Amino acid sequence: MKNIWAPWRVQYIRSEKPKGCLLCEKAAQGQDRENYLLYRGRLNFAMLNKYPYNPGHIMVSPYRHAGSMEDLTDEELLDNMLLVKKCLKALKEAFSPQGFNLGINLGRVAGAGVEDHVHVHIVPRWNGDTNFMPVVAETKVISEAMDSTYEHLKRRLG
Repeated sequence: MKNIWAPWRVQYIRSEKPKGCLLCEKAAQGQDRENYLLYRGRLNFAMLNKYPYNPGHIMVSPYRHAGSMEDLTDEELLDNMLLVKKCLKALKEAFSPQGFNLGINLGRVAGAGVEDHVHVHIVPRWNGDTNFMPVVAETKVISEAMDSTYEHLKRRLG
């Protein structure tokens, strides 16, 4: 894999890592813009993934700390899926993706970065977003700044 100079990541590398749950802490801080928190629902919230696979990569999570889908109440689960639906609509309006990957990684071996707080990943996809860069150069290009993506989606989610 080739190394790409990404100086903005040094802030994360040097920062003190939270001891608790990242999702719980970001939702509780009340610094929505700084944390890229897009939408606060009654039982769930949506925020941009700070290290996205593609521009507009959103995570939808319950406020309540729950480690798996079966730990959610039916009301939390329904609210979660309704917010996923709302985010899909906003992404379509803002960026016209040609498809989506929806995923829930349960447990470290399944790829969960936050393994003890369930969340749904919404990754918009475009024809050609897997091009020569990741295939040949093993490099992913994110084509838009996070602040710009946040503004486009925040306007549509309210």
